[in-house]
Order: sequence, then structure tokens, then C-alpha cells
Amino acid sequence: MSAAKGGGPISQEIFQRALSVIPGGVNSPVRAFEAVGGMPVVFARGEGAYLTDVDGNRYVDHVLSWGALIVGHAHPHVVEAVGEALSGGTSFGAPCPDETALAEAIRTAMPSMERVRMVNSGTEAVMSALRLARAFSSRDRVIKFQGCYHGHADSMLVRAGSGVATLGLPDSPGVTKGAVSDTLVADFNDLDSVRRLFEQYRDQIAAVIVEPVAGNMGLVLPSEGFLEGLRALTRQEGALLIFDEVMTGFRVGPGGAQGHFGVTPDLTTLGKVIGGGLPVGAFGGRADIMGGLAPSGPVYQAGTLSGNPLVMRAGLATLKCLDEAGAWDRLEENSRRITGILQSAADSAGVPLQTSSIGGMFGYFFAERLVTDWTSAATSDRARFARFYHAMLVEGVYLAPSPFEAGFVSTVHGEREAAVFEAAVGLAFRDSR
Repeated sequence: MSAAKGGGPISQEIFQRALSVIPGGVNSPVRAFEAVGGMPVVFARGEGAYLTDVDGNRYVDHVLSWGALIVGHAHPHVVEAVGEALSGGTSFGAPCPDETALAEAIRTAMPSMERVRMVNSGTEAVMSALRLARAFSSRDRVIKFQGCYHGHADSMLVRAGSGVATLGLPDSPGVTKGAVSDTLVADFNDLDSVRRLFEQYRDQIAAVIVEPVAGNMGLVLPSEGFLEGLRALTRQEGALLIFDEVMTGFRVGPGGAQGHFGVTPDLTTLGKVIGGGLPVGAFGGRADIMGGLAPSGPVYQAGTLSGNPLVMRAGLATLKCLDEAGAWDRLEENSRRITGILQSAADSAGVPLQTSSIGGMFGYFFAERLVTDWTSAATSDRARFARFYHAMLVEGVYLAPSPFEAGFVSTVHGEREAAVFEAAVGLAFRDSR
């Protein structure tokens, strides 16, 4: 397998070339291995539950394009669907039948999304949903939660999670004070922190946006009553509730986190799974709110590649695969199995570890106490994580190269992959002490 501290010689050679033409050698910061050290692995192929790097090493993949590949790499039905769409052209910049079909499928799964607008990324979906919420409410301020990541739009780069947390950046140079002046920050799982902001900024807050299951400070589940409390507070204060389900949509269950927890938001943002591995985003919600979008209303949003026929067909094929009997049960079972393996090995080794799972997502923190928010997530042992990460890489398991990212399973992860993971974990806890 690959040598410790990153990929093999061909990976390293390609990355060195990339450094001369791509900032930091990567097109998204977490990929650079800054949080774990060494050089990133460069991949050549994905198939099923596996990735193969340019040096020929094969890994069980628990990143899965950051959650997008819920039915695994190059699923035959998805590949066939994209091939059929490709033969008819790559882009129209005009309506196509599949964008309506996918919007209908989303609405069936998540009835709160009475109207759906397709976009090209989660960042774009969030940016557009916030603009719409401000216009609908005639208010300017928005509440987000420390450690939750909602894309890299200027107004959301305030105490964000994901790559921002990984690199230790509180926000970002180039983001003006004006861009973030209307963004208020509360603590995840702390309703009192939200109440205080509503009291301080009475009748000024347009919306509360939240990852209903946080996946960008590691996996952090909502405490009992937290989401229900947000729903009650926003209704009481005349603000909208936005669920950022870019990661959780179709990941934690067929109806997303809102279906799992029985809490209905006013607006929802989606991405990842609904593109079947191709670039996509979407936002939607109540018909009266979505009616404010151009051309129906005055709130402008547009995109040449929105509703791209290849992406729409890949998304439809992926959702059809998830309709197969037992798909959701397999995802849940696989995630629980992974966290069980991790917890058992940590307990045997006397290593403090906190684990959790939901649907097709799992998380783990090298921390002494339960992780419920960004403050407790930040206490995790980053050095131990880095050692563990590279030990797992050597044993053929590819995990997210950051302690502040969720892990994923797909419907094609099974007994064989679990056995590889279990063997790797045993050796990793031995070798990473």
C-alpha cells in the first residue's frame, strides 16, 4: 500500500506539478492534507466501494465524493443513464424533461419543497435561499451556527466548519465587514443562544440556517428538542427556518433530516446525492416563498448550466437505485457497524473516542467527552487523528483527511469492506499510539 504521509511516488510527482499551476495544488482546500500532514493521494479510478490511486493502490472509500456517491462509484445504472443523456448533448441552456422529473422526485420525498430551483452547487443553493429569505421577510440579518458550513459565499464565512475549521481560519481575507455584518452566530444545540439573538435583534432576523445534522465540524447530531425548538422560535419571531441538507438530503433517510426528525423547514438546500456524483445544487420550499424568484417574482437568480441534462439524469438514476428494497436499512446498518468497530477498538486500546452515526453517515472524535457543538469538537486530539488517519491509509482505507468532516458509506459497502475496515482499525490503533 501507499507509504505513510500521503500518496505514492506518482501521486507525489503529480501533486508537485499541480503546485506550480493550481493554488496549493488542489481545487478545494481540505484535499491538501494540511490537517494530517504529507502529500495527498491522487486518484485514477473509482468503482463500487473502492478507489484506486495513480500508483495502483486500492482503498475502501469512506469519503465517497464527500457524501455524493450514495450508491458507490460508477454504479452501472448511473453510468448508463449519463451515457444515454450524453449521446443527446451535454448542455442546452434551456428546459429539459429531466429537470422537471427530478424536481418532482424531490418534492415527493420532501413535501416541504413545494417548488424547487436547480442550481450548480451547494454554495449557490445557500446563497440563493438566503437572498430569497431576506426578500420575503424584508429583513436583513441571518443566524447561523458556529462550526456549520454553508458553502463559501461571503456572508457564510463566519466561524464556519469544514475546510475553514481544518485550516484554523476564523473567516477569510477578502470577505468585507459589510458582507458579514448581518450574519449572527449562535451555538449548535443551544437554543438559549438563539433566543438571545432574537431578543437583541428584534424584528431584524430574516432566517435561521442550520445543518440539521452537522457534518462539517465532524458528525454532530442535534440534541433532543433542538430542531423542534428552532422551528418554534422562528415561527414565534416571524423568521424563516432554512435546513441546509446539502449533506443530509437523501443521506439520513428518504425524506432527509426533516423527514427523519419530523421537523418541517420553510426552505431547504440540497446537493451531492441529487446529482449522482455530478455537480449540482437545489433549493426549494413553500410555494409562496419560492414564488418570489424570477421570473415569477423580483428576486433574481440564474445559471446557464442549471438543470443540466447529464446531472439531472444521474440524479434520477441515483434516486431510483435508492428505491430498491432494503437500501436505507443497509446504509444504516453499515454506518452503525463502522462506529461499532471504531468504538470497540478504541475501548480495547484505552483511547478516548466519541462515535456517532445516522443513516449513511458516521463520525468519530478523539475526545474525552461527548461532542455536541464546535467548542467540544475543537477539543479533539488532532495529532492523534493525523496518526490514525495515515495508519488507516497504509492499510487501504480512505477517510476524510480532516477531523472535522463526516464519514460515509454507500449501498455497495458490505461484509468484505467492513472486514477490511475492521482489520485496518486494529492495526491503526496499534500503530498510531
